[in-house]
Parts: sequence; structure tokens; C-alpha cells
Amino acid sequence: MLPEAIWRIVKANGGSPPLTYKKFLHVLSVLGEPEKPARDVSIEDFQRCVTPVDVDRVYAVPSLAHLGLQVEAEVLWPGGESHALQRLEKHFQSQGWVANFSKPRTIPNSLLPSTTGLSPYLSLGCLSVRTFYHRLNSIYAQSKNHSLPPVSLQGQVLWREFFYTVASATPNFTKMEGNSICLQIDWYHDPERLEKWRTAQTGFPWIDAIMTQLRQEGWIHHLARHAVACFLTRGDLWISWEEGMKVFEEFLLDADYSVNAGNWMWLSASAFFHKYTRIFCPVRFGRRTDPQGEYLRKYLPVLKNFPSQYIYEPWKAPEDVQLSAGCIIGKDYPRPIVSHIEASQRNLALMRQVRTEQQTTAELTRDVADDPMEAGLKRELREEEGLLEEAESKCTSKRFSGSSDHKSRPCSWTPETLQLSELSGEVM
Repeated sequence: MLPEAIWRIVKANGGSPPLTYKKFLHVLSVLGEPEKPARDVSIEDFQRCVTPVDVDRVYAVPSLAHLGLQVEAEVLWPGGESHALQRLEKHFQSQGWVANFSKPRTIPNSLLPSTTGLSPYLSLGCLSVRTFYHRLNSIYAQSKNHSLPPVSLQGQVLWREFFYTVASATPNFTKMEGNSICLQIDWYHDPERLEKWRTAQTGFPWIDAIMTQLRQEGWIHHLARHAVACFLTRGDLWISWEEGMKVFEEFLLDADYSVNAGNWMWLSASAFFHKYTRIFCPVRFGRRTDPQGEYLRKYLPVLKNFPSQYIYEPWKAPEDVQLSAGCIIGKDYPRPIVSHIEASQRNLALMRQVRTEQQTTAELTRDVADDPMEAGLKRELREEEGLLEEAESKCTSKRFSGSSDHKSRPCSWTPETLQLSELSGEVM
């Protein structure tokens, strides 16, 4: 049985889930804003509660030491609602930053999160999503101009709800087989290369640094997720998105059943994403936002002494440079496991064939009308495109019918204001 909120969305969409973000927002514009969160618990509430035992002694939360666990690294994401609310307050102090937040403008390889870093707290229930949403609305109400979905902070929360809705009403959402909206692709079975990707041994420093951060800290920027997901699937290794989804599920603090699977289908171009000719370059993309390679030096200390000229492509460094850096490629750090240009060209041809043969399935999650790519969206889309690399190739809606028996509440945005990006939106 569907949760009530999702059932209302499905009902308003004629009995089936809206399969595109744009359709989803059309439905929400009819249903109106979500309910306000419940009031905060006060000290008076606790004073009215009588406990028969010494709560602190009997029910205290055990420390990691009491559980026999040792912390090998700094705890960057302390758990609990108190920490979540502290992060929320810290970010919302800068109302201008909140109002003008645009996901594409954040930096994937900054040494500190350039987004809010609230996704683990939302995923684990430490932060009420309604609290977050309505706090945003209060700031937007005071701003004459603010960013819009899908790139705004509000848009990121709505991505979460979009994937929740589609997943709840789509059987086998986390699998390829039996999933009616997912392209059926004959991915390679290559356990050796999968393990090298998983353990940061691909020979591409940008990819390996991201995977190292994931394993060490349990969080990586959404564009970093895009880069490693594209590399594993349609970009370079042609390995199933289900394998990548499992790794993210294991290591991400904000791993979320629906969002994780939805984004892996998106990034592998198995559903939702249709500009499959755009492939992340595992060298140029990271270099563009961090030309000195500070991110690489932090997470791949074996490469820290390489000159910036070679740190993204250390295999190109002369032998004397490698000796001076104290790192011999092929011995101390692996050579690239694929030729990116050759692999991406081959995979592009495979994907084009798949989409030709399964065009009906591919169109299920595509907004045919008002395609933002064809309409030439302006600033936000151009900035996202600026972070992508074209593969080495020359190749080239239904409107929702909502029922009228829902009580509508005004929204802080309308479908007409939507600027729909072709990039997915992991929450935060």
C-alpha cells in the first residue's frame, strides 16, 4: 500500500506515478504545499513525563568505545537531530546564499562540502524534511529573486520526493530486470575492474580520489558521484549500474533506497537521462575546478609530490619526474585500466544501439514537450553544460491530467517558472 502522500500524487496523475521531474512538479502545483511540521518538543513536555528509572544510567546511548569500536578518522558527520539543526541554522544564516543557491555552481572537489551537507541527516531522519522545506519557503518569501527547481535547494528536496514517488509505484525499481522504466542493457561482467573501481585503483587520479573520499568519509559531492558513476557504466567500464548502486549503498551515509537507485539509472542513461552523448572525462573534469590538484593530493597522498602539470595524468610524467615525486606509475600507483577515448567511443555506439532498439522504454521517462535542451535554457543549463565533456563523436508528454478533488495550497513556484536541467539531483 502506498504512503498517503505518494498515493495523492499518483491519484492526481491519473493513477500512475509521474515519470519525469517536470510532470511531477505539475502535479505538485495542483496539490499545493506540504503540511507544516509538527511543533518542536519543549522542556515543558519533558517535565510532564515521569520516568520510573534513572534514564541517563539505564538508557544512555553507548559510546563507540563501549561498543568496542575505534574511530580511525575524524568524525565529519556527527549524528543526531541537534547536529542537523546546527548545520541548518549555520547555512540559513546567509539568506543570500540560500536564495541564490544553484547546484551546478558548487564545486565537486572542494576540500570542504560546497553544498549544505544535510543529506545524511535528511536520509536518516535526523532532520525533518518539512522543517527544511518550510524554512526555505520563509527565506524565499523575503527574496525578490531566488533560484528555482531543479537547481535550487528546494529543487533538491523535490528530487528526493520525485524518486520516492516513482520508486514506490514501480516494481523492481532497484533492479534492471523486471523494471518497466529501465533500459535492458547487456552490461559487461568484469569483477576485476569492478573491484579496482571500488577500491580506488583505476589509475585515473580524479576517479580514485573520489572513491577514496567515499570510503573514508561516507560522502562525496553530487558531481563527483556523477563522475564515478559515468566512469563505471556508460562512460568507460560498461559495468551495470546495479553494482555501483550496491557500493554507494555500502559506503554513503546518505544512501537512500529510492534516490540511490534513481540516480544510478539516471547517470547510466538507463532511465530519466537522455543526453547520453555527454560523457564525463576522468581527467579534464576534475582539472577544470581544481587545476592544482589539491583534492587529489589530500585523498591520494601517493601522488602528492607530482607537479600540477602531471597530477591528473601521472602516466604521462617523464621517468625523472616520477622518481622525484617518489611514485613510479605501474608500481606505486596503477596505470589507467582503460583508454578513455577508445572506451567512451565504443560505449557510445553500444548505448546508441540500445536506445534505438528500446525506444519505447526510453521515452517513458522523457519530457517530449518543451524539451529544455531544445528550448535552449539559459544561464543555469549553460553552467552545467560547462562542467560536462562531449564524447569523441559527431553523432548527434503527455501533460498530466490531475483530478480536481484535491485541496490546493499555494506553491512558492509554479510549473511555468521551472528551468529543468538535464542533470540529476542527489539531495544536497
